[in-house]
Amino acid sequence: MLAKCYSGTVAGVEAQTVEIEVFSTIGTSQFAIVGLPDAAVKEARDRIPSALRNQGLAMGKEYDVTVNLAPADVRKEGPVYDLPIAVCLLGATGRIRNKRLGEYALAGELALSGEVRRVRGILPIVMEMRRIGRRAVLVPAENAAEAGVVDGIDVIPVRSLQEAVLYLNGERKIEPCRTDLAGLVASGRDGGDDFADVRGQEQARRAIEVAVAGGHNILMIGSPGSGKTMLARRIPSILPPLTVEEALEVSRIHSVAGVAKCGGGVVTRRPFRAPHHTVSAIGLLGGGTHPVPGEVSLAHRGVLFLDEFAEFPRNALEVLRQPLEDGHVGVSRAAAACDFPSRFMLVAAMNPCPCGYYGDATHACRCSSRAIMKYQSRVSGPLLDRIDIQIEVPPVPARQLPLMAPGEPSAAIRERIVRARAVQEARYRGLAAVHTNADVGSRYLCDACRFSTADKERLVRLIERLGLSARAYDKVLRVARTMADLDGSESVRESDILGALSYRKMDEQDSAFWV
Repeated sequence: MLAKCYSGTVAGVEAQTVEIEVFSTIGTSQFAIVGLPDAAVKEARDRIPSALRNQGLAMGKEYDVTVNLAPADVRKEGPVYDLPIAVCLLGATGRIRNKRLGEYALAGELALSGEVRRVRGILPIVMEMRRIGRRAVLVPAENAAEAGVVDGIDVIPVRSLQEAVLYLNGERKIEPCRTDLAGLVASGRDGGDDFADVRGQEQARRAIEVAVAGGHNILMIGSPGSGKTMLARRIPSILPPLTVEEALEVSRIHSVAGVAKCGGGVVTRRPFRAPHHTVSAIGLLGGGTHPVPGEVSLAHRGVLFLDEFAEFPRNALEVLRQPLEDGHVGVSRAAAACDFPSRFMLVAAMNPCPCGYYGDATHACRCSSRAIMKYQSRVSGPLLDRIDIQIEVPPVPARQLPLMAPGEPSAAIRERIVRARAVQEARYRGLAAVHTNADVGSRYLCDACRFSTADKERLVRLIERLGLSARAYDKVLRVARTMADLDGSESVRESDILGALSYRKMDEQDSAFWV
């Protein structure tokens, strides 16, 4: 007999339909899987017979089984096909009596005991099954909350192969799983570290507020113990909440990567990724023989924090240039070509020199001029040009700390940021993929700033004297626009331009003037 059902294969962050066909005849227990399967798919030949016996579903007779995974020219990977192959095998041998088996989709790994284990990439697979019009999709119970965010298709959680068979035969009713994504996002506030813990560092706190409000990249430079990491670790407490659409977008990336999630299997808070400085270029960008998302994609719609910025491998840092500019990563391999979203806010921290104390008023620097230049040159000019805000974080004298009042709490800062983000959303409504000032293209930038003719002429003269690149010029305007938004100003003012220029620490020219 012939039986078929549906599943999916993941490519990038999208899924493609896979039709599982199983044909069985009385024979000598041969089991063949065709359709470009990888080793994990082929091993289903050993897992499925054991699962059938341990679930009391042994076929009794010897059958020759042929499994076809269509389309045959697309490589199939992983154990996601265990459950659909087993169910189709039971359908082909008459153990499942549901004549409409082809209307169902299934995904799940089988243990030798017959239990159904979670798989990665379940969210894009369920979205693809909804697109092709399947009536229901059977998923591992551990994946049910994650899959349940997809409306328009019944998500049936199963814990064992036997439970799937009973459901398909109409002998057991299983309620579809529904996940209230909007409710999870609304309750997904971060209760972690608070900016109230930070004493002093007013300039750095203000720069971080501007960076988060406009989605700008920021680099903090300072000696050890000045508070760079402390400040960065508190950024999640002032990030605006995810929208439902953003939560679904981010959850799909994390589902494909197979990383742990909160909030019932979906991402409910903006990601904050902090890879170690020994990370490889592939680990940062994504890729591999069969491409998977890297840190820049896992930080999509959130923050990528690179501590000890100058200690990262040079080739790993240089791969950041494209995603910082384009908001996505194109990975091409012999096996596949994938595109991963990567619109994130870069937060970097570094020392000014190898010993860390160059420019420190309380510690003598032991580095030579050549060593300092060599250390700082680990971060290339083209990469620095893509970082909107570059500030110095001087150390706070320890004797002053007990006398300082606690800083402004994160809740108050986040309130201002949310207001500024709302202004930007309204301004750029109708522009595709533009949500913040950091996203807006050069074509619309001057209109967004609303300069007077006199201000434009003065700005041009200033830019000529500073020798800024065209990219740095645009970034100064974007930061100035954000500073104006935080202050509730409709147009960019002289003070906003000066403030944005003061955040270009790595530019060698003096920017503290306006002509």
